[in-house]
Amino acid sequence: MVFQYSKRIRLLDFYQNCCEDRVLSEDNINKGETMDDINRQRKYNVFVSFQEWVSKQEKIKNEEIDITYSYWDGSGHRRSARMKKGHSMSQFLHRCIENLRKEFTELRTATVDQLMYIKEDLIIPHHYTFYDFIVTKARGKSGPLFSFDVHEDVRMVADSRVEKDESHAGKIVLRGWYEKNKHIFPASRWEPYDPEKNYDKYTISDKLQR
Repeated sequence: MVFQYSKRIRLLDFYQNCCEDRVLSEDNINKGETMDDINRQRKYNVFVSFQEWVSKQEKIKNEEIDITYSYWDGSGHRRSARMKKGHSMSQFLHRCIENLRKEFTELRTATVDQLMYIKEDLIIPHHYTFYDFIVTKARGKSGPLFSFDVHEDVRMVADSRVEKDESHAGKIVLRGWYEKNKHIFPASRWEPYDPEKNYDKYTISDKLQR
């Protein structure tokens, strides 16, 4: 799944380049160039464009961002970690657990595989990167997955209103805690992230009725 986003974007870039090249090709035909010349130029243009795109994406992946998160054990313990956009959720959780071990005894022997990352009511698989969500502007149930500036989760302060463009601190929980409490709010709202699903129509009333 992690490569589907990049693959789609890559195909869109290729398609755009081919369209631009076709217009260029028609002009060149009028100038007397052969189709072999035009095809060679087209392939070169696509190759150069793709290399430029790859270079640009690598620069984005190396950009640093501050991720605000909340270790959740029934109440929130907010912290932050500086990561690169290209880092995976697994790398992020590893950084977090190293910082949290000193404070929480239940995490002293825990491994990354025993942790879950919940963003906008979605359980995010460990192989995804921050880049995957940023570049596709992916959305969750209660806000954007690609934004890491944090607002208060209004559902936790007895207010049913929420702005769709607000992002909330992702929750880090132990899988054991989740299994014991998945029938209780807020864990009862969480579901595995599906990149093919559109969450734009998910409303607060849906949350309150479920």
